[in-house]
Amino acid sequence: MPLTPGQIAQYRRDGYVFPLKVLEPHEIPPLRAGLEAFEAENGGRLRPTQRGKSHLLFKWLDDLIRDPRILDPVEQLVGPDILCWNTIFWIKEAGSRSFVSWHQDSRYWGLSSERVVSAWLALSGAGIEAGCMRVMPGTHIGDTLAHRDTYHDDNMLTRGQEIVEGVDDRAAVHMPLEAGQMSLHSYRLAHASGPNLSDDRRIGISMHFIPPDTAQVVGEWDSAALVRGTDRFGHFEHTPVPARDFDETALAFHARAAQAVADVLFDGAERDTRKL
Repeated sequence: MPLTPGQIAQYRRDGYVFPLKVLEPHEIPPLRAGLEAFEAENGGRLRPTQRGKSHLLFKWLDDLIRDPRILDPVEQLVGPDILCWNTIFWIKEAGSRSFVSWHQDSRYWGLSSERVVSAWLALSGAGIEAGCMRVMPGTHIGDTLAHRDTYHDDNMLTRGQEIVEGVDDRAAVHMPLEAGQMSLHSYRLAHASGPNLSDDRRIGISMHFIPPDTAQVVGEWDSAALVRGTDRFGHFEHTPVPARDFDETALAFHARAAQAVADVLFDGAERDTRKL
């Protein structure tokens, strides 16, 4: 369903909009079951290297980044030509202390555009108790805020990066989602999330969409999936479309693509923990 004029205005003003319905109730259990079956067969959870560029590993996720229910509202913010730069699993176990500190993705991703849109899709309930995302309205406008690296063990971010000053928790807006719903936010927006205090896993997938005139200004090579329209710029090598889960061609490409993203995220870092 397309965004209303009011939702578009809110996104431009505040940097986010939610909730948007994507999946029907009957679509969610097979996706979650497929993910958890893979986890069960591979030590109980995704490896750090499997959390990112995950559309190259799971056919159903590559299908999702091309789903009109996701792309139609994204197009209203990005334009008719769309690349998906990255997909990332955000899984907090029930009772987990894992959290995400206040940060702006634009500080670390090496992308030249200010029109990067992040879609966050819930595969399980992501309420306040479960540690849903919270955002600081309006921080997508103006200069990027100063950050520091903390390398906190429970921080899900690669470097434990956090904003030094400029955010106020009292002004934060929580973005709770039901399973099958998504939120959209600017990658320049300050956002964070708390621990999962619920009795169910909090399973989310972020998908990061860019206009093709975007360039990678930190890494020497990068990749993205062309999901709608055309790419007249060629700044990113297009990712292959997997024929099945863990397709051999896509799997080989994933190894290089995930490494490239990690190199960008850790550029200038004192320590390299490779959480992604």
